Amino acid sequence: MDTLAEDQRDAVRQLQAVLDSQHYDTDVLVSVLQSVGWSVHSAMELLLDGTHADSSVSSGSTSSFVDHPAQIPVDRPERAGGRGPPRSLANTVLAVLSLPFHVVTGILRFILGIFRIPFLSLNFNPNTYRPPRQPQDARGAIRRWITTLEEETGAYNIKSSPSVATGRDNHPSTSRRHTYPPANSETTRVLPDFFDGTYDEVLDICQKEGRIACVILVSEEHDDVPAFKRVTLTDTNLVRIMSDNNFVVWGGDVRDRIPWDAAQKLQATTYPFVAFLALQPRRSTSTSSFSSSGPVLTVLSRHYGPSVPDSAPTSARSLVNHLEGQLLPRVDAFLSRHRAQLQERERDRLLREQQDRAYQDSQRRDRERIEAKIRAEREAAERIRKEEETQQEEQRRLQAERDRQESIKYRRSQWRRWMRRSIVPPEARGGNNIRLAIRLPSGRVVRSFPSSSTVTALYAFVDSQTIPSSMKPQDDPEHPPEGSDGGVETLERYIHSQVQGPESWWGFKLALSYPRREIKWKANTSLAEAGLKNGEQLVMEVTSNVGNGKKSLGHDSDDQYESESD
Repeated sequence: MDTLAEDQRDAVRQLQAVLDSQHYDTDVLVSVLQSVGWSVHSAMELLLDGTHADSSVSSGSTSSFVDHPAQIPVDRPERAGGRGPPRSLANTVLAVLSLPFHVVTGILRFILGIFRIPFLSLNFNPNTYRPPRQPQDARGAIRRWITTLEEETGAYNIKSSPSVATGRDNHPSTSRRHTYPPANSETTRVLPDFFDGTYDEVLDICQKEGRIACVILVSEEHDDVPAFKRVTLTDTNLVRIMSDNNFVVWGGDVRDRIPWDAAQKLQATTYPFVAFLALQPRRSTSTSSFSSSGPVLTVLSRHYGPSVPDSAPTSARSLVNHLEGQLLPRVDAFLSRHRAQLQERERDRLLREQQDRAYQDSQRRDRERIEAKIRAEREAAERIRKEEETQQEEQRRLQAERDRQESIKYRRSQWRRWMRRSIVPPEARGGNNIRLAIRLPSGRVVRSFPSSSTVTALYAFVDSQTIPSSMKPQDDPEHPPEGSDGGVETLERYIHSQVQGPESWWGFKLALSYPRREIKWKANTSLAEAGLKNGEQLVMEVTSNVGNGKKSLGHDSDDQYESESD
Protein backbone atom coordinates (compact mmCIF):
# COMPACT_ATOMS: atom_id res chain seq x y z
CA MET A 1 0.00 0.00 0.00
CA ASP A 2 2.89 2.37 0.72
CA THR A 3 4.11 2.15 -2.87
CA LEU A 4 0.69 3.02 -4.33
CA ALA A 5 -0.36 6.47 -5.44
CA GLU A 6 -3.03 8.33 -3.51
CA ASP A 7 -5.80 7.65 -6.08
CA GLN A 8 -4.82 3.97 -6.12
CA ARG A 9 -5.05 3.75 -2.33
CA ASP A 10 -8.47 5.45 -2.56
CA ALA A 11 -9.57 2.77 -5.03
CA VAL A 12 -8.43 0.02 -2.64
CA ARG A 13 -10.27 1.65 0.27
CA GLN A 14 -13.43 2.04 -1.83
CA LEU A 15 -13.28 -1.63 -2.80
CA GLN A 16 -12.76 -2.62 0.85
CA ALA A 17 -15.75 -0.47 1.85
CA VAL A 18 -17.99 -2.15 -0.72
CA LEU A 19 -16.77 -5.67 0.08
CA ASP A 20 -16.26 -7.22 3.50
CA SER A 21 -12.56 -6.45 4.03
CA GLN A 22 -12.01 -9.41 6.36
CA HIS A 23 -12.83 -11.81 3.51
CA TYR A 24 -10.28 -10.37 1.08
CA ASP A 25 -6.57 -9.88 1.48
CA THR A 26 -5.29 -6.39 0.57
CA ASP A 27 -2.71 -7.82 -1.84
CA VAL A 28 -5.47 -9.71 -3.67
CA LEU A 29 -7.52 -6.54 -4.00
CA VAL A 30 -4.48 -4.64 -5.31
CA SER A 31 -3.72 -7.32 -7.89
CA VAL A 32 -7.32 -7.41 -9.09
CA LEU A 33 -7.42 -3.61 -9.38
CA GLN A 34 -4.18 -3.62 -11.33
CA SER A 35 -5.56 -6.19 -13.76
CA VAL A 36 -8.61 -4.03 -14.56
CA GLY A 37 -6.80 -0.69 -14.77
CA TRP A 38 -7.78 0.39 -11.21
CA SER A 39 -11.51 0.38 -12.02
CA VAL A 40 -13.38 -0.23 -8.78
CA HIS A 41 -16.57 -1.27 -10.59
CA SER A 42 -14.81 -3.84 -12.81
CA ALA A 43 -12.82 -5.18 -9.87
CA MET A 44 -15.99 -5.61 -7.79
CA GLU A 45 -17.65 -7.57 -10.61
CA LEU A 46 -14.59 -9.85 -10.96
CA LEU A 47 -14.36 -10.47 -7.22
CA LEU A 48 -18.05 -11.20 -6.86
CA ASP A 49 -17.89 -13.57 -9.83
CA GLY A 50 -14.69 -15.16 -8.59
CA THR A 51 -16.24 -16.21 -5.28
CA HIS A 52 -18.47 -18.63 -7.14
CA ALA A 53 -15.78 -21.00 -8.35
CA ASP A 54 -16.28 -24.69 -7.84
CA SER A 55 -14.76 -26.17 -4.72
CA SER A 56 -14.15 -29.51 -6.42
CA VAL A 57 -13.75 -30.66 -9.98
CA SER A 58 -14.03 -34.17 -11.36
CA SER A 59 -13.95 -35.62 -14.83
CA GLY A 60 -17.60 -36.51 -14.80
CA SER A 61 -19.83 -34.55 -12.41
CA THR A 62 -19.48 -32.03 -9.61
CA SER A 63 -21.50 -31.61 -6.44
CA SER A 64 -20.51 -28.42 -4.66
CA PHE A 65 -21.97 -25.48 -2.80
CA VAL A 66 -21.37 -22.14 -4.51
CA ASP A 67 -22.23 -19.01 -2.56
CA HIS A 68 -24.25 -16.38 -4.39
CA PRO A 69 -24.94 -12.97 -2.82
CA ALA A 70 -27.75 -11.81 -5.12
CA GLN A 71 -27.97 -13.88 -8.24
CA ILE A 72 -26.33 -16.79 -10.00
CA PRO A 73 -22.78 -15.89 -11.26
CA VAL A 74 -22.17 -15.01 -14.88
CA ASP A 75 -18.64 -16.31 -15.33
CA ARG A 76 -17.55 -17.43 -18.83
CA PRO A 77 -16.01 -20.84 -18.04
CA GLU A 78 -13.45 -22.69 -20.02
CA ARG A 79 -14.54 -25.63 -22.14
CA ALA A 80 -14.05 -28.93 -20.32
CA GLY A 81 -14.75 -31.11 -23.29
CA GLY A 82 -17.38 -32.06 -25.79
CA ARG A 83 -18.64 -30.05 -28.73
CA GLY A 84 -20.57 -26.81 -28.41
CA PRO A 85 -21.80 -24.26 -30.92
CA PRO A 86 -20.10 -24.14 -34.32
CA ARG A 87 -16.70 -22.42 -34.46
CA SER A 88 -15.24 -20.20 -37.08
CA LEU A 89 -11.63 -20.62 -38.26
CA ALA A 90 -10.45 -17.75 -36.09
CA ASN A 91 -12.16 -19.21 -33.04
CA THR A 92 -10.59 -22.62 -33.71
CA VAL A 93 -7.10 -21.10 -33.91
CA LEU A 94 -7.78 -19.12 -30.74
CA ALA A 95 -8.94 -22.27 -28.95
CA VAL A 96 -5.74 -24.14 -29.89
CA LEU A 97 -3.51 -21.26 -28.79
CA SER A 98 -5.37 -20.77 -25.50
CA LEU A 99 -5.33 -24.47 -24.56
CA PRO A 100 -2.14 -24.28 -22.43
CA PHE A 101 -3.51 -21.21 -20.69
CA HIS A 102 -6.74 -23.04 -19.85
CA VAL A 103 -4.80 -25.94 -18.35
CA VAL A 104 -2.72 -23.66 -16.14
CA THR A 105 -5.66 -21.49 -15.05
CA GLY A 106 -7.73 -24.59 -14.35
CA ILE A 107 -5.09 -25.92 -11.99
CA LEU A 108 -4.69 -22.53 -10.29
CA ARG A 109 -8.43 -22.11 -9.97
CA PHE A 110 -8.74 -25.52 -8.35
CA ILE A 111 -5.93 -24.87 -5.87
CA LEU A 112 -7.03 -21.35 -4.97
CA GLY A 113 -10.68 -22.40 -4.79
CA ILE A 114 -9.86 -24.82 -1.96
CA PHE A 115 -8.60 -21.88 0.12
CA ARG A 116 -11.42 -19.60 -0.98
CA ILE A 117 -9.02 -17.17 -2.61
CA PRO A 118 -10.53 -15.11 -5.47
CA PHE A 119 -8.94 -15.71 -8.83
CA LEU A 120 -9.14 -13.43 -11.82
CA SER A 121 -10.98 -15.25 -14.57
CA LEU A 122 -9.96 -14.43 -18.15
CA ASN A 123 -12.01 -16.43 -20.60
CA PHE A 124 -10.79 -17.24 -24.10
CA ASN A 125 -13.61 -19.62 -24.80
CA PRO A 126 -14.47 -19.38 -28.51
CA ASN A 127 -18.06 -20.02 -27.47
CA THR A 128 -18.05 -16.49 -26.08
CA TYR A 129 -17.78 -14.96 -29.49
CA ARG A 130 -20.62 -16.84 -31.12
CA PRO A 131 -23.74 -14.67 -31.21
CA PRO A 132 -26.76 -16.77 -30.16
CA ARG A 133 -30.06 -16.64 -31.88
CA GLN A 134 -32.26 -13.75 -30.80
CA PRO A 135 -35.91 -14.66 -31.31
CA GLN A 136 -38.47 -11.92 -31.06
CA ASP A 137 -40.35 -13.90 -28.39
CA ALA A 138 -37.84 -15.23 -25.87
CA ARG A 139 -40.45 -17.19 -23.94
CA GLY A 140 -41.75 -18.60 -27.20
CA ALA A 141 -38.31 -20.10 -27.89
CA ILE A 142 -38.51 -22.03 -24.60
CA ARG A 143 -41.97 -23.32 -25.46
CA ARG A 144 -40.88 -24.38 -28.92
CA TRP A 145 -37.94 -26.25 -27.39
CA ILE A 146 -40.32 -28.09 -25.03
CA THR A 147 -42.60 -28.96 -27.94
CA THR A 148 -39.64 -30.20 -30.00
CA LEU A 149 -38.46 -32.25 -27.03
CA GLU A 150 -41.87 -33.91 -26.78
CA GLU A 151 -41.80 -34.74 -30.49
CA GLU A 152 -38.29 -36.18 -30.35
CA THR A 153 -38.87 -38.32 -27.26
CA GLY A 154 -42.49 -39.28 -27.87
CA ALA A 155 -43.28 -38.10 -24.34
CA TYR A 156 -45.35 -35.21 -23.17
CA ASN A 157 -44.75 -32.52 -20.62
CA ILE A 158 -47.05 -32.92 -17.64
CA LYS A 159 -47.98 -29.22 -17.57
CA SER A 160 -47.81 -28.03 -21.15
CA SER A 161 -49.37 -30.98 -23.01
CA PRO A 162 -53.02 -29.99 -22.31
CA SER A 163 -52.30 -26.30 -22.84
CA VAL A 164 -50.61 -26.95 -26.17
CA ALA A 165 -53.62 -28.93 -27.33
CA THR A 166 -56.21 -26.41 -26.17
CA GLY A 167 -54.28 -23.17 -26.42
CA ARG A 168 -55.67 -22.02 -23.07
CA ASP A 169 -52.36 -21.43 -21.25
CA ASN A 170 -50.58 -18.35 -22.52
CA HIS A 171 -48.60 -17.48 -19.40
CA PRO A 172 -45.68 -19.18 -17.63
CA SER A 173 -46.78 -21.45 -14.85
CA THR A 174 -45.51 -24.27 -12.70
CA SER A 175 -48.91 -25.64 -11.68
CA ARG A 176 -49.44 -29.25 -12.72
CA ARG A 177 -52.34 -30.18 -14.96
CA HIS A 178 -51.86 -33.90 -14.35
CA THR A 179 -50.74 -35.99 -11.40
CA TYR A 180 -47.79 -38.31 -11.43
CA PRO A 181 -47.62 -41.19 -12.26
CA PRO A 182 -49.65 -41.18 -15.49
CA ALA A 183 -52.72 -43.41 -15.85
CA ASN A 184 -50.88 -45.94 -18.04
CA SER A 185 -47.23 -45.74 -17.02
CA GLU A 186 -46.24 -48.70 -19.22
CA THR A 187 -47.20 -47.02 -22.50
CA THR A 188 -47.09 -43.34 -21.59
CA ARG A 189 -43.78 -41.51 -21.33
CA VAL A 190 -43.66 -38.20 -19.54
CA LEU A 191 -41.11 -35.45 -19.24
CA PRO A 192 -40.38 -33.37 -16.17
CA ASP A 193 -42.69 -30.45 -15.43
CA PHE A 194 -40.78 -27.92 -17.58
CA PHE A 195 -41.37 -24.29 -16.69
CA ASP A 196 -41.93 -22.30 -19.88
CA GLY A 197 -40.83 -18.91 -18.56
CA THR A 198 -37.41 -17.27 -18.54
CA TYR A 199 -34.34 -18.15 -16.53
CA ASP A 200 -34.71 -15.04 -14.37
CA GLU A 201 -38.26 -16.08 -13.54
CA VAL A 202 -36.95 -19.46 -12.40
CA LEU A 203 -34.55 -17.74 -10.01
CA ASP A 204 -37.36 -15.53 -8.79
CA ILE A 205 -39.55 -18.58 -8.05
CA CYS A 206 -36.73 -20.21 -6.10
CA GLN A 207 -36.25 -17.11 -3.99
CA LYS A 208 -39.93 -16.39 -3.37
CA GLU A 209 -41.20 -19.96 -2.89
CA GLY A 210 -38.12 -21.72 -1.50
CA ARG A 211 -38.09 -24.39 -4.23
CA ILE A 212 -35.23 -26.29 -5.86
CA ALA A 213 -34.52 -25.49 -9.49
CA CYS A 214 -33.22 -27.98 -12.04
CA VAL A 215 -31.66 -26.23 -15.04
CA ILE A 216 -31.10 -28.39 -18.13
CA LEU A 217 -29.02 -27.00 -20.99
CA VAL A 218 -28.32 -28.85 -24.25
CA SER A 219 -26.64 -28.22 -27.56
CA GLU A 220 -28.08 -30.00 -30.56
CA GLU A 221 -24.58 -30.22 -32.05
CA HIS A 222 -23.34 -32.35 -29.16
CA ASP A 223 -23.29 -36.14 -29.70
CA ASP A 224 -24.45 -36.98 -26.15
CA VAL A 225 -27.59 -34.82 -26.23
CA PRO A 226 -30.01 -37.14 -28.15
CA ALA A 227 -29.43 -40.06 -25.78
CA PHE A 228 -29.76 -37.71 -22.80
CA LYS A 229 -33.14 -36.53 -24.03
CA ARG A 230 -34.52 -39.99 -24.80
CA VAL A 231 -33.21 -41.79 -21.73
CA THR A 232 -32.52 -39.39 -18.86
CA LEU A 233 -35.30 -36.86 -19.29
CA THR A 234 -37.97 -39.56 -19.67
CA ASP A 235 -36.80 -41.69 -16.76
CA THR A 236 -39.75 -42.39 -14.49
CA ASN A 237 -37.72 -42.33 -11.27
CA LEU A 238 -36.14 -38.97 -12.09
CA VAL A 239 -39.50 -37.47 -13.10
CA ARG A 240 -41.08 -38.88 -9.94
CA ILE A 241 -38.49 -37.50 -7.53
CA MET A 242 -38.58 -34.04 -9.12
CA SER A 243 -42.37 -34.06 -9.17
CA ASP A 244 -42.68 -35.24 -5.55
CA ASN A 245 -40.25 -32.58 -4.32
CA ASN A 246 -41.86 -29.79 -6.37
CA PHE A 247 -38.78 -28.96 -8.43
CA VAL A 248 -38.81 -26.02 -10.85
CA VAL A 249 -37.51 -27.68 -14.02
CA TRP A 250 -36.29 -25.38 -16.79
CA GLY A 251 -34.27 -26.05 -19.91
CA GLY A 252 -33.37 -24.91 -23.38
CA ASP A 253 -30.95 -25.04 -26.28
CA VAL A 254 -27.89 -22.79 -25.91
CA ARG A 255 -28.39 -21.63 -29.48
CA ASP A 256 -31.19 -19.42 -28.13
CA ARG A 257 -30.49 -16.23 -26.25
CA ILE A 258 -31.96 -17.01 -22.81
CA PRO A 259 -30.41 -20.51 -22.47
CA TRP A 260 -27.13 -19.04 -23.76
CA ASP A 261 -27.15 -16.40 -21.02
CA ALA A 262 -27.98 -19.06 -18.43
CA ALA A 263 -25.06 -21.19 -19.69
CA GLN A 264 -22.68 -18.27 -19.21
CA LYS A 265 -23.94 -17.60 -15.70
CA LEU A 266 -23.71 -21.29 -14.73
CA GLN A 267 -20.29 -21.74 -16.42
CA ALA A 268 -21.64 -24.50 -18.64
CA THR A 269 -19.04 -25.65 -21.18
CA THR A 270 -20.01 -29.28 -21.83
CA TYR A 271 -23.43 -30.55 -22.86
CA PRO A 272 -25.76 -31.96 -21.79
CA PHE A 273 -25.53 -29.85 -18.63
CA VAL A 274 -27.65 -30.18 -15.47
CA ALA A 275 -27.48 -27.81 -12.48
CA PHE A 276 -29.47 -27.77 -9.26
CA LEU A 277 -30.07 -24.43 -7.54
CA ALA A 278 -31.75 -23.46 -4.29
CA LEU A 279 -31.57 -20.98 -1.45
CA GLN A 280 -28.92 -21.72 1.15
CA PRO A 281 -27.59 -19.83 4.17
CA ARG A 282 -24.79 -17.44 3.33
CA ARG A 283 -21.34 -18.81 4.13
CA SER A 284 -18.58 -16.74 5.66
CA THR A 285 -15.48 -17.20 3.50
CA SER A 286 -13.12 -16.51 6.39
CA THR A 287 -14.50 -18.94 8.95
CA SER A 288 -16.42 -21.35 6.67
CA SER A 289 -19.39 -20.90 8.96
CA PHE A 290 -22.90 -19.83 8.13
CA SER A 291 -23.62 -16.12 8.28
CA SER A 292 -26.57 -14.68 10.16
CA SER A 293 -27.68 -12.72 7.09
CA GLY A 294 -30.44 -13.90 4.78
CA PRO A 295 -30.12 -16.92 2.49
CA VAL A 296 -28.71 -16.58 -1.02
CA LEU A 297 -29.43 -18.46 -4.21
CA THR A 298 -26.74 -21.10 -4.55
CA VAL A 299 -25.65 -23.55 -7.22
CA LEU A 300 -25.88 -26.83 -5.32
CA SER A 301 -24.26 -29.03 -7.99
CA ARG A 302 -23.36 -29.19 -11.67
CA HIS A 303 -23.48 -32.31 -13.84
CA TYR A 304 -22.26 -32.43 -17.43
CA GLY A 305 -21.05 -35.04 -19.87
CA PRO A 306 -22.52 -38.20 -21.40
CA SER A 307 -25.65 -39.89 -20.07
CA VAL A 308 -24.71 -43.49 -20.90
CA PRO A 309 -23.84 -45.86 -19.31
CA ASP A 310 -25.72 -45.66 -15.99
CA SER A 311 -22.57 -44.51 -14.22
CA ALA A 312 -22.23 -41.52 -16.54
CA PRO A 313 -22.52 -38.10 -14.88
CA THR A 314 -25.83 -37.14 -16.52
CA SER A 315 -27.47 -40.55 -16.50
CA ALA A 316 -30.81 -40.90 -14.78
CA ARG A 317 -29.38 -43.27 -12.15
CA SER A 318 -26.53 -40.89 -11.27
CA LEU A 319 -28.88 -37.94 -10.96
CA VAL A 320 -31.42 -39.90 -8.88
CA ASN A 321 -28.69 -41.23 -6.58
CA HIS A 322 -27.27 -37.75 -6.19
CA LEU A 323 -30.67 -36.25 -5.38
CA GLU A 324 -31.73 -38.97 -2.94
CA GLY A 325 -28.37 -39.58 -1.32
CA GLN A 326 -26.78 -36.12 -1.18
CA LEU A 327 -28.71 -33.07 -2.36
CA LEU A 328 -32.16 -33.55 -0.83
CA PRO A 329 -30.93 -34.71 2.62
CA ARG A 330 -28.58 -31.72 2.65
CA VAL A 331 -31.03 -28.96 1.68
CA ASP A 332 -34.49 -30.21 2.66
CA ALA A 333 -34.18 -29.23 6.30
CA PHE A 334 -33.17 -25.66 5.55
CA LEU A 335 -35.68 -25.25 2.73
CA SER A 336 -38.47 -26.62 4.91
CA ARG A 337 -37.61 -24.08 7.61
CA HIS A 338 -37.30 -21.35 5.02
CA ARG A 339 -40.66 -22.23 3.44
CA ALA A 340 -42.22 -22.25 6.89
CA GLN A 341 -40.78 -18.79 7.45
CA LEU A 342 -42.10 -17.68 4.07
CA GLN A 343 -45.53 -19.06 4.93
CA GLU A 344 -45.38 -17.37 8.32
CA ARG A 345 -44.41 -14.08 6.69
CA GLU A 346 -47.18 -14.56 4.14
CA ARG A 347 -49.68 -15.21 6.93
CA ASP A 348 -48.41 -12.13 8.74
CA ARG A 349 -48.70 -10.15 5.52
CA LEU A 350 -52.23 -11.37 4.93
CA LEU A 351 -53.10 -10.65 8.56
CA ARG A 352 -51.67 -7.15 8.24
CA GLU A 353 -53.60 -6.67 5.01
CA GLN A 354 -56.79 -7.84 6.71
CA GLN A 355 -56.11 -5.56 9.66
CA ASP A 356 -55.30 -2.65 7.35
CA ARG A 357 -58.40 -3.41 5.32
CA ALA A 358 -60.52 -3.62 8.48
CA TYR A 359 -58.98 -0.37 9.72
CA GLN A 360 -59.60 1.30 6.38
CA ASP A 361 -63.17 -0.04 6.34
CA SER A 362 -63.67 1.31 9.84
CA GLN A 363 -62.23 4.65 8.78
CA ARG A 364 -64.44 4.63 5.71
CA ARG A 365 -67.54 3.86 7.77
CA ASP A 366 -66.63 6.56 10.30
CA ARG A 367 -65.99 8.98 7.47
CA GLU A 368 -69.28 8.08 5.81
CA ARG A 369 -71.10 8.43 9.14
CA ILE A 370 -69.52 11.84 9.75
CA GLU A 371 -70.22 12.91 6.18
CA ALA A 372 -73.83 11.71 6.52
CA LYS A 373 -74.18 13.65 9.77
CA ILE A 374 -72.68 16.76 8.21
CA ARG A 375 -74.90 16.30 5.17
CA ALA A 376 -77.99 15.90 7.38
CA GLU A 377 -77.04 19.00 9.36
CA ARG A 378 -76.54 20.94 6.15
CA GLU A 379 -79.87 19.72 4.80
CA ALA A 380 -81.60 20.64 8.07
CA ALA A 381 -79.95 24.07 8.04
CA GLU A 382 -80.93 24.50 4.40
CA ARG A 383 -84.49 23.42 5.17
CA ILE A 384 -84.68 25.84 8.10
CA ARG A 385 -83.24 28.60 5.94
CA LYS A 386 -85.79 27.94 3.22
CA GLU A 387 -88.61 27.82 5.78
CA GLU A 388 -87.42 31.10 7.24
CA GLU A 389 -87.20 32.61 3.77
CA THR A 390 -90.70 31.30 3.01
CA GLN A 391 -92.01 32.75 6.26
CA GLN A 392 -90.27 36.03 5.61
CA GLU A 393 -91.65 36.09 2.09
CA GLU A 394 -95.14 35.34 3.39
CA GLN A 395 -94.78 38.02 6.02
CA ARG A 396 -93.65 40.49 3.38
CA ARG A 397 -96.58 39.49 1.18
CA LEU A 398 -99.04 39.83 4.05
CA GLN A 399 -97.53 43.14 5.04
CA ALA A 400 -97.77 44.35 1.46
CA GLU A 401 -101.38 43.20 1.39
CA ARG A 402 -102.07 44.96 4.67
CA ASP A 403 -100.39 48.08 3.37
CA ARG A 404 -102.47 47.87 0.20
CA GLN A 405 -105.65 47.36 2.16
CA GLU A 406 -104.74 50.22 4.44
CA SER A 407 -104.05 52.38 1.41
CA ILE A 408 -107.40 51.38 -0.12
CA LYS A 409 -109.15 51.91 3.17
CA TYR A 410 -107.59 55.32 3.63
CA ARG A 411 -108.38 56.39 0.07
CA ARG A 412 -111.96 55.13 0.37
CA SER A 413 -112.30 57.02 3.65
CA GLN A 414 -111.06 60.17 1.96
CA TRP A 415 -113.67 59.74 -0.77
CA ARG A 416 -116.35 59.18 1.87
CA ARG A 417 -115.41 62.30 3.85
CA TRP A 418 -115.15 64.38 0.66
CA MET A 419 -118.65 63.17 -0.36
CA ARG A 420 -119.99 64.17 3.08
CA ARG A 421 -118.65 67.66 2.54
CA SER A 422 -119.24 68.18 -1.18
CA ILE A 423 -121.91 65.72 -2.44
CA VAL A 424 -124.41 65.14 0.41
CA PRO A 425 -126.95 68.01 0.21
CA PRO A 426 -128.10 69.80 3.35
CA GLU A 427 -131.23 68.39 4.89
CA ALA A 428 -134.28 70.02 3.25
CA ARG A 429 -136.72 71.95 5.39
CA GLY A 430 -140.34 72.22 4.22
CA GLY A 431 -141.40 72.46 0.60
CA ASN A 432 -141.55 69.62 -1.89
CA ASN A 433 -139.05 67.21 -0.28
CA ILE A 434 -138.69 63.48 -0.17
CA ARG A 435 -138.43 62.14 3.33
CA LEU A 436 -136.83 58.70 3.59
CA ALA A 437 -136.29 56.40 6.54
CA ILE A 438 -133.10 54.36 6.15
CA ARG A 439 -132.29 51.35 8.31
CA LEU A 440 -128.53 51.07 8.76
CA PRO A 441 -126.57 48.24 10.42
CA SER A 442 -125.98 50.62 13.30
CA GLY A 443 -129.53 51.92 13.57
CA ARG A 444 -132.31 53.87 11.84
CA VAL A 445 -131.93 57.31 10.37
CA VAL A 446 -134.49 59.68 8.74
CA ARG A 447 -133.42 62.19 6.17
CA SER A 448 -135.24 64.70 3.90
CA PHE A 449 -133.81 65.15 0.45
CA PRO A 450 -134.73 67.86 -2.05
CA SER A 451 -136.84 66.51 -4.86
CA SER A 452 -134.01 67.36 -7.25
CA SER A 453 -131.53 65.16 -5.41
CA THR A 454 -129.98 62.24 -7.26
CA VAL A 455 -129.40 58.64 -6.41
CA THR A 456 -125.70 59.52 -6.11
CA ALA A 457 -126.50 61.97 -3.32
CA LEU A 458 -128.63 59.28 -1.56
CA TYR A 459 -125.79 56.72 -1.77
CA ALA A 460 -123.29 59.39 -0.64
CA PHE A 461 -125.43 60.17 2.41
CA VAL A 462 -125.79 56.51 3.37
CA ASP A 463 -122.05 55.99 2.84
CA SER A 464 -121.21 58.99 5.03
CA GLN A 465 -123.09 57.39 7.92
CA THR A 466 -120.26 54.88 8.24
CA ILE A 467 -117.67 57.57 8.99
CA PRO A 468 -116.43 57.29 12.59
CA SER A 469 -117.61 60.00 14.92
CA SER A 470 -114.03 60.91 15.69
CA MET A 471 -113.67 62.36 12.20
CA LYS A 472 -115.24 65.80 12.40
CA PRO A 473 -117.02 67.27 9.31
CA GLN A 474 -114.96 70.45 9.46
CA ASP A 475 -111.82 68.31 8.86
CA ASP A 476 -113.19 66.75 5.67
CA PRO A 477 -111.08 67.41 2.55
CA GLU A 478 -112.22 70.11 0.17
CA HIS A 479 -110.99 68.27 -2.91
CA PRO A 480 -111.51 64.70 -4.03
CA PRO A 481 -108.60 62.21 -3.46
CA GLU A 482 -108.06 62.11 -7.21
CA GLY A 483 -108.23 65.39 -9.07
CA SER A 484 -107.99 68.97 -7.90
CA ASP A 485 -111.66 69.90 -8.18
CA GLY A 486 -115.04 68.49 -9.07
CA GLY A 487 -118.55 67.62 -8.00
CA VAL A 488 -121.10 64.89 -8.63
CA GLU A 489 -119.89 64.47 -12.20
CA THR A 490 -116.34 63.87 -11.00
CA LEU A 491 -117.53 61.24 -8.52
CA GLU A 492 -119.72 59.49 -11.11
CA ARG A 493 -116.89 59.39 -13.65
CA TYR A 494 -114.55 57.94 -11.03
CA ILE A 495 -117.07 55.26 -10.04
CA HIS A 496 -117.60 54.27 -13.68
CA SER A 497 -113.82 53.98 -14.15
CA GLN A 498 -113.53 51.30 -11.44
CA VAL A 499 -113.11 47.82 -12.78
CA GLN A 500 -115.06 46.11 -10.01
CA GLY A 501 -118.28 48.03 -10.77
CA PRO A 502 -120.39 50.53 -8.81
CA GLU A 503 -121.91 48.05 -6.34
CA SER A 504 -118.49 46.72 -5.32
CA TRP A 505 -117.09 50.21 -5.02
CA TRP A 506 -119.94 51.38 -2.75
CA GLY A 507 -119.82 48.15 -0.74
CA PHE A 508 -123.56 48.14 -0.14
CA LYS A 509 -126.90 48.45 -1.90
CA LEU A 510 -130.24 50.01 -1.03
CA ALA A 511 -133.63 48.39 -1.34
CA LEU A 512 -137.25 49.18 -0.36
CA SER A 513 -138.27 47.16 2.65
CA TYR A 514 -141.75 46.13 1.48
CA PRO A 515 -142.39 45.14 -1.13
CA ARG A 516 -138.73 44.65 -1.60
CA ARG A 517 -137.29 46.47 -4.57
CA GLU A 518 -133.66 47.22 -5.08
CA ILE A 519 -132.65 50.79 -5.74
CA LYS A 520 -129.56 50.43 -7.86
CA TRP A 521 -127.09 53.24 -8.22
CA LYS A 522 -127.22 55.01 -11.56
CA ALA A 523 -125.36 58.10 -12.55
CA ASN A 524 -127.34 61.31 -13.18
CA THR A 525 -130.59 59.75 -11.95
CA SER A 526 -132.98 61.66 -9.67
CA LEU A 527 -134.76 60.09 -6.72
CA ALA A 528 -138.11 60.45 -8.47
CA GLU A 529 -136.74 58.73 -11.56
CA ALA A 530 -135.54 55.94 -9.30
CA GLY A 531 -139.15 55.50 -8.11
CA LEU A 532 -138.65 56.82 -4.57
CA LYS A 533 -141.53 58.62 -2.88
CA ASN A 534 -141.86 60.55 0.27
CA GLY A 535 -142.13 58.47 3.42
CA GLU A 536 -140.65 55.25 2.03
CA GLN A 537 -138.31 53.08 4.05
CA LEU A 538 -135.00 51.83 2.70
CA VAL A 539 -132.72 49.10 3.96
CA MET A 540 -128.93 49.25 3.62
CA GLU A 541 -127.69 45.81 2.59
CA VAL A 542 -123.92 45.48 3.07
CA THR A 543 -122.17 43.55 0.32
CA SER A 544 -118.60 43.90 1.71
CA ASN A 545 -116.89 45.17 4.82
CA VAL A 546 -113.52 46.36 3.75
CA GLY A 547 -113.47 48.70 6.67
CA ASN A 548 -113.10 45.67 8.94
CA GLY A 549 -110.28 44.22 6.87
CA LYS A 550 -112.41 41.98 4.66
CA LYS A 551 -112.18 42.07 0.89
CA SER A 552 -115.22 42.62 -1.27
CA LEU A 553 -116.90 39.52 -2.60
CA GLY A 554 -115.00 38.30 -5.64
CA HIS A 555 -113.24 41.68 -6.23
CA ASP A 556 -110.08 43.49 -5.30
CA SER A 557 -111.40 47.01 -4.81
CA ASP A 558 -111.27 50.06 -2.57
CA ASP A 559 -114.97 50.03 -1.62
CA GLN A 560 -114.50 50.02 2.18
CA TYR A 561 -116.45 51.76 4.83
CA GLU A 562 -116.98 51.74 8.55
CA SER A 563 -120.31 52.04 10.32
CA GLU A 564 -120.88 54.55 13.08
CA SER A 565 -121.12 51.70 15.51
CA ASP A 566 -117.43 50.72 14.90
